[in-house]
Amino acid sequence: MSKTSTSQVTVKPGDPRPTGDTDWAYLDTLSDEALVQAALADADAPPTSMAEGLRFKRVSRVRVLRQQLAMTQSEFAAAFQIPLGTLRDWEQHRSTPDAPARALLRAIERDPVTMRRLLQNAA
Repeated sequence: MSKTSTSQVTVKPGDPRPTGDTDWAYLDTLSDEALVQAALADADAPPTSMAEGLRFKRVSRVRVLRQQLAMTQSEFAAAFQIPLGTLRDWEQHRSTPDAPARALLRAIERDPVTMRRLLQNAA
């Protein structure tokens, strides 16, 4: 399967549900057990074993944020004054953001337009 044939949906509590063909009203009526049985019966998404699950790679939250903003690594690094090498290290799990960097990333996630403007004015 190519990377372009999959999608990732990140939904936070309180966010509207994704649009599409999903009948959310029907799903809301199902019990947890019925939801599990329906998921297990889905031939397009068979359950994975624990061993298979361990092979999955976690997607970096920094990468997800950058992709949500539709920015390249270079654009994101320049816009938010983050060294490009540091950004790449974060995205490839070679290092993790320290506390101040996590605070910056959280602020970018909450209001990227304002953060970009503030950082441009500070330069």
